[in-house]
Amino acid sequence: MSVKAGKHARELLLKEYRGVLSTHSKAMPGFPFGSVVPYCLDAEGRPLILISRIAQHTHNLGQDAKCSLLVGERGAEDVQAVGRLTLLAEARQLRDEDEIEAAAQRYYRFFPQSRDYHRAHDFDFWRLEPVRWRFIGGFGAIHWLDQVALANPFAADGSEASMVEHMNDDHASAIAHYVELAGLPQHEPAQMAGVDSEGFHLRIGQSLYWLPFPAPCSNPGAVRQALVQLARAESWPTNGESSA
Repeated sequence: MSVKAGKHARELLLKEYRGVLSTHSKAMPGFPFGSVVPYCLDAEGRPLILISRIAQHTHNLGQDAKCSLLVGERGAEDVQAVGRLTLLAEARQLRDEDEIEAAAQRYYRFFPQSRDYHRAHDFDFWRLEPVRWRFIGGFGAIHWLDQVALANPFAADGSEASMVEHMNDDHASAIAHYVELAGLPQHEPAQMAGVDSEGFHLRIGQSLYWLPFPAPCSNPGAVRQALVQLARAESWPTNGESSA
């Protein structure tokens, strides 16, 4: 049961790209302070956020690194009947230049507008290092989980960036087919933003969508086969779901 719950929790974390970050208030001791932040996942599957040095969260985390991130399903009519995930974490600011560069390149693909204000306006990357997860999959489906994050086998060696660039440069028609298959908005062309072992992210305007592979992929060759299969498919595989 916990393995299945962990998978569903991770899929929710992948499908969403913003959540409520809560930190311990420095200005109002004893009170939690929460606000919405966008995030993507790093090479180890941990949430990566970019926040201003003058932001309240930055002041709070400088005093106490303990925090939480609440992620819920978008557009739910009944928020208590759908999935939501709370991550209890220790926040760590990235200070190593190589780590910052790797984080920046991945984050920019998900949030291109961040490129303009990252270095110019004193924003820093922070990594949320998981301590424990609380996943509620609906009424009565409540789980404490110690492991949800899954390392991305393609993020560290550069193969993810190469696959994303290749798809965006040479296979726009395939990406458009994925959009149609998954029933995603078609008001402007989609771009691929990321690839992991379980699926891939598309960016349409400022919105992000995660789509699952028919089966998990452990190497770039398997990713290629999965993308070709989907490009030729007449409907999305029944063992996966899309998120809109």
